[in-house]
Amino acid sequence: MRPRPGSTAARWDQTYRSSRPPWDIGRPQSAFVRLADAGELIAPVLDCGCGTGEQSLMVAERGIDVLGVDFAPTAIEAARRKADERGLRAYFQVADALDLGRLGRRFRTVIDSGIFHTFSDSERPIYVQSLAMAVEPDGVVHLLCFSELTPGDYGPRRVTQAEIRDAFATGWNVERIEAERFDVLPDFPVRPYAWLARIVRGP
Repeated sequence: MRPRPGSTAARWDQTYRSSRPPWDIGRPQSAFVRLADAGELIAPVLDCGCGTGEQSLMVAERGIDVLGVDFAPTAIEAARRKADERGLRAYFQVADALDLGRLGRRFRTVIDSGIFHTFSDSERPIYVQSLAMAVEPDGVVHLLCFSELTPGDYGPRRVTQAEIRDAFATGWNVERIEAERFDVLPDFPVRPYAWLARIVRGP
């Protein structure tokens, strides 16, 4: 089912239907590969805003239970095709990141690769509450977002460390925030600077 014309979901879906988005690089973000190598992606894993599924597929290759969700049906269709072609048990579902409680299950680990920085100030607390409905107590959100160190104004809004800490100030513990870079397609004007945060849900 296609999203309602003119809706936010429809706009995201059109991004995948009309062109290849700069973040759709055909492999997982390096930051999440390093987290997986370090044993920080613990099952079950939710890949929130999974796009065409590269993070989820990397997790599935390691034998870890993973569900990828995205607003865009076109992206989910592509992710499912990749899973079939690669013979991987990764599961994908169209879902709203602002209403993760509707998934009806909880996860030990959440991957957020470029979702937080898409939300307005008014949407951020809704997203954080949505995550709380999907993350187990003491579960972890690994959040990768554009940093204010990225020059220019091309792409999504920039985020400061203080904004991350403020958003997760209640009911969460921001254990660390590290400087990172986003991997993007070569035609993107810059390789964006990013923050990689490890955020633990309270008991």
